[in-house]
Amino acid sequence: MVPKQWWKETVVYQIYPRSFQDSNGDGIGDLKGIVSRLDYLQQLGIGAIWLSPVCKSPQDDYGYDISDYQDIDPMFGSLEDMEALIDEAAKRNIRIIMDLVLNHTSDEHPWFQEAKKGKDNPYYDYYVWRDGIEGTPPNDLGSTFGGSAWEWVPEIGQYYLHLFSVKQPDLNWANPKVRQEMYNMINWWIGKGVGGFRLDVIDLIGKEPDAKITGNGPLLHEYIRELSRETFQKGNELLTVGETWGATPDIAKLYSNPDGSEFSMVFQFEHISLDEQVGKGKWDLKPLDLMELKTVLSKWQTELKGEAWNSLFWNNHDLPRIVSRWGNDGEFRVESAKMLATLLHGMQGTPYIYQGEELGMTNVQYEIEDYRDIELLRLYRERIEKGYTEQDVMESIYAKGRDNARTPMQWNDSKHAGFTTGEPWIKVNPNYTDIHAAENVNNPNSIFHYYRQLIQLRKDYEVIVYGDYTLIFPEHPDVFAYKRTLHDKQIIVVCNFRGYKVELPLQEQMTESAKLLLANYSDHLAHNELRPYEARMYLMET
Repeated sequence: MVPKQWWKETVVYQIYPRSFQDSNGDGIGDLKGIVSRLDYLQQLGIGAIWLSPVCKSPQDDYGYDISDYQDIDPMFGSLEDMEALIDEAAKRNIRIIMDLVLNHTSDEHPWFQEAKKGKDNPYYDYYVWRDGIEGTPPNDLGSTFGGSAWEWVPEIGQYYLHLFSVKQPDLNWANPKVRQEMYNMINWWIGKGVGGFRLDVIDLIGKEPDAKITGNGPLLHEYIRELSRETFQKGNELLTVGETWGATPDIAKLYSNPDGSEFSMVFQFEHISLDEQVGKGKWDLKPLDLMELKTVLSKWQTELKGEAWNSLFWNNHDLPRIVSRWGNDGEFRVESAKMLATLLHGMQGTPYIYQGEELGMTNVQYEIEDYRDIELLRLYRERIEKGYTEQDVMESIYAKGRDNARTPMQWNDSKHAGFTTGEPWIKVNPNYTDIHAAENVNNPNSIFHYYRQLIQLRKDYEVIVYGDYTLIFPEHPDVFAYKRTLHDKQIIVVCNFRGYKVELPLQEQMTESAKLLLANYSDHLAHNELRPYEARMYLMET
């Protein structure tokens, strides 16, 4: 039996604070705005909030460039507001999971400002420096955001490493002083009562830039075990999740070892890359192959069994809206949103809901001047310069741009969707008049209430949390179905991924005890037929 822990049994809700709820009319979401919506989240039934970065930052990469780890950015409020959020959430049995960026800081962080003063400065070795000639970087390592990962600093006469923006210099984890600074800071936040941490691009901290190794460096797990020992293991059963783009199941077993030596779980992204052309980046599109999706998700379910823990997600602040991506955001928006939720929440692992997912919020199609994401805007410039057509570039942006996830939360049908009384920092999705929380909460057949039921089922049935996973109908081209088994109980989840009716010999899997727990259609046809995007969850007892 897998050891029981609260973070295996709960559902996490991710908030992108800038876009969730504005309390002061400046057009930017803030901590007081989140506090004002805690009752809504309590009604949904979630047990933890993953808060995208709120630490002090110049906002070059929307908070993933931290200039002070132990203060709140004024656009979101104050440290007192953060303490109030932790306290108010706790009253509703909701824990706050902080998003920490340990791989790099902002170039405006006092450490980097000091480091640039000279090689004899005590903070110089907090960062990664290499010799070179101006205009000729140390090697051809590239930045995730385009261009070289090296930036020349004339006053030092060296290059510093930045695997992301030029304003995000990489920290030198080989320096024990850097590691100790991180541990002190994390323990300070644990003392404030946070319930855990999401660790941004944590698989990069073991980088060896001279060997052009970025992810999964040879000392990575040594660093993480020390980090966990000095911080997480001192907390009260914290939820810790690492963002690990390069993880395989075998690597995930190290990160998420049940002995607690590293993290609770990791985010792996293998399934998220299935609609991009092999060997190319996310902007080069291809249709999702359902058979590949079944293979990948089933692999992570079976190979981690008893040895690690899955994070279950379709969406986050970096990804497009799943109902537009792999569902149908037109005629079957409600049905396909519920189907995708059923598929995910029935699996073993901790489900994550991204703000608005529970409403079936969709992607947007803006003019280029209405977008804000630095990655997206750089992609646009680069591809237009290379001769791509405007239409091709915009199709990629419509499909994969990060701003799809960052449009303001749609609370009601009033101006700016109830997000702000001011001018929002990014335009609201025009469909907010039809898709919003007020309508969902008042409609018992809404996507919101369907998510409530899924969350409640995890609380009611241990088999959904801890049961073994078996893929059924593996060769069916249209249906993703699986079985979960624990002791004398079985759950069967059946999902039609298509916008048309399909035949399925489901009765072969059923016993007389089969009871329908949940379905996304209100009337139920025979076992052997599924309507467009139909999803069902059955319980059987032996």
